[in-house]
Amino acid sequence: MITPEVIARINTLAKKSREASLTEDERTEQAELRRQYIEHIKGQVKTQLDCVKIVDHDEHCDCGCHHQH
Repeated sequence: MITPEVIARINTLAKKSREASLTEDERTEQAELRRQYIEHIKGQVKTQLDCVKIVDHDEHCDCGCHHQH
């Protein structure tokens, strides 16, 4: 689970990597946290897409989707 603490740690490591070099343990931790974060985002996108319902309207429906301006 991605918590505010995990986000803060990701940001701390990113800032440190810009200012100085990370230790091998920190690079490993950063890679793992980034992987977890990306997997979390992919899960959110998949959940959102799974909720999408495609509706096929005929051209004579009255919902306004075919109205030309």
